[in-house]
Amino acid sequence: MTVILTTERLRLEPFEKAHLDGLNAMNSDPEVMKYITGRPETREETLDVIERVKARWAEFGFSWWSFIERETGELIGAGCIQHLRRTGKEPDPTCPLEIGWRLRRDRWHRGFAIEAAVAMADFAFDRLRADLLLAVCQAENAASASVMKRLGMRYRGIEHWHDWELATYETTSAEWRSRAAVPSA
Repeated sequence: MTVILTTERLRLEPFEKAHLDGLNAMNSDPEVMKYITGRPETREETLDVIERVKARWAEFGFSWWSFIERETGELIGAGCIQHLRRTGKEPDPTCPLEIGWRLRRDRWHRGFAIEAAVAMADFAFDRLRADLLLAVCQAENAASASVMKRLGMRYRGIEHWHDWELATYETTSAEWRSRAAVPSA
């Protein structure tokens, strides 16, 4: 199942091998990866991730998308709806769903993360019928925490996810729907 999401400025496409160059350019940037893995990703690692993500799409019907800027056609970021996990690389279907994102450094602070996250959260709550969505980040990652707060997510505390102690935020389906019903100021 191919799920392409669109926003005003973005097209979110499930990871494909054609995205390798753009994903690796972003994931090999030490500043982009500072709060994610703590180190740049090699081209081989990016290719392995693409293959794992494609398998997750086939198994679960959701995983990681590449963010394609509609105006330029460039890959400018990536984001996911996936099962959180405590340890290892494989998803844990017993864990709640996570929403996550990253952007190329030259696209930071332009609202792309919020725009993509809204589309992904809508997908999780509307199409997957999720009751709860979590987001996690290192406590020092103020930019990601800011996006989580702007999405209306509530801080839960520091919890163990992805082999790290991470700041954890949440929103429920009911909270998300009530937020969407409020007209913007």
